Amino acid sequence: MNLYDHLIVCLKKILEEKPSNVVDIFEDISKEGKRARFASNVDTVQNQYERTTEVAKAEVQRHLFEPTQGDEDEEEMDSALPNLWQTAYLFEQGGVGLDAEETYRLWLALKELEKQHSFEQLRFWGKILGTEGGYYIAEGLLKQDEIDAIVEEEAKAAAATASSADGSKPEQAGADSAADAEAAGDADEEPPEDPIPKPDFKTPPVVPREDAGSGVNRFVYFVCSEPGRPWTRLPSVTPAQIQAARKVKKFFTGRLDAPVVTYPPFPGNEANYLRAQVCRISAGTIISPQGFYMFDEEEEEDEEGGGRDNFVENPEFEPMPVRELIDPSLSSWVHHVQHVLPQGRTRWWNPAQKRDDDSVDDEDEEEKEEMDEPQPEEGPPLLTPLSEDAEVDGNQPWTARLSSQLLPQFSVAVLSSNLWPGAYAVAQGSLFENVYIGWGHKYATENYSPPPPPPVLLEFPSGPEITETEDPTPEEEAALKAALAEAEEGAEEGAGEEEEDEEEDD
Repeated sequence: MNLYDHLIVCLKKILEEKPSNVVDIFEDISKEGKRARFASNVDTVQNQYERTTEVAKAEVQRHLFEPTQGDEDEEEMDSALPNLWQTAYLFEQGGVGLDAEETYRLWLALKELEKQHSFEQLRFWGKILGTEGGYYIAEGLLKQDEIDAIVEEEAKAAAATASSADGSKPEQAGADSAADAEAAGDADEEPPEDPIPKPDFKTPPVVPREDAGSGVNRFVYFVCSEPGRPWTRLPSVTPAQIQAARKVKKFFTGRLDAPVVTYPPFPGNEANYLRAQVCRISAGTIISPQGFYMFDEEEEEDEEGGGRDNFVENPEFEPMPVRELIDPSLSSWVHHVQHVLPQGRTRWWNPAQKRDDDSVDDEDEEEKEEMDEPQPEEGPPLLTPLSEDAEVDGNQPWTARLSSQLLPQFSVAVLSSNLWPGAYAVAQGSLFENVYIGWGHKYATENYSPPPPPPVLLEFPSGPEITETEDPTPEEEAALKAALAEAEEGAEEGAGEEEEDEEEDD
């Protein structure tokens, strides 16, 4: 409290009580006003403590430590969640990961998530930092019944969005139809002298997204702001969101419903942007030792050229020494997540393919379609070694090291991505794990700057039919009038001579 506020308190007390000797007791009134502000909060039977951030956090995470019925039976059953403490120990040896207290709370939160859904696989994907808060991300592979439910739910949402977009402006649609009918009536009455040229531009088709359980949406991701808070499932990612995420660079705020204000505009909110970044990071940094996974011999390669997308664990896998895992050639590690094509899908979709509702009557259009047939996009197949990764501005895409040079026989092989700073992979024997802890941004040598706007479209081609003529000068107008007058006189003289010839003939 400043001096002005203190004087207000004193004057208010004087005006309320109206003592006779104000000048004599003004100092006592000032002391009482100061003493009232410093009243102790321990004058009750039980002390009143302030609710600190630690207390608020403990109240949020309290339910994680409360035992529930059936926990003992569930421990005996097979769990989709791997041994988080074992992987946390490997990351601790490599100098990455979370501390023990945070790991324990995260493990309890993942156990709670496992009870809410039926998972085939579940693991801690990583943590993405934000300006207001971070995201703890869990990666799961749901069972088929839940995947079908998600596909049906997304189909209903897409149908509702399409119907609302069609019926959002019925009055405008009616006005447009009336205007079209009026224009058609006018066209029947009298054709226009100068028809307006019609553009031949066609809106490119929207690339469909891959359904849940396949492609970039094979895994389902759940996020929470801190262990103990509710888990939220991220929506499926679309090719348009992946393409837009490659062009922008924005820090996360920690609020899933926050708008993503960027240029080019991003089609969605922060939840969609987070899902797109998780997809991109997974495709580039999820790796495993060579030979740990193998293709199923019974599965045949796709005839469409999409390659194999399923693999199984190799029962005959033999662990490699850590010295081989940190070989500079990086041929001992492979990618086991499908590459995301520039189109935003793992399997290329042909935008020029004929649909059932398309009908082509003109042969020229067929020839044009054959000439404009796009080239299929191809990417590296599954289980491609890291030695084939592209360099990052002249540097190696990965950095390999040992956790300890003093006892190499007990050390852990650690690989860190230079393309996505914050992505790590650790391995020791037959154990390996991947994690990402960072801001969710790709490495760039230069500071980010928004891309320039697209070039201005070309105007209609210039020609004599649309070129505006220049206004004539007064001299040219006078010469034109004289020429017209001479032409009229010549025409009148010619007509008079013709009449005279006709009279002579008669």
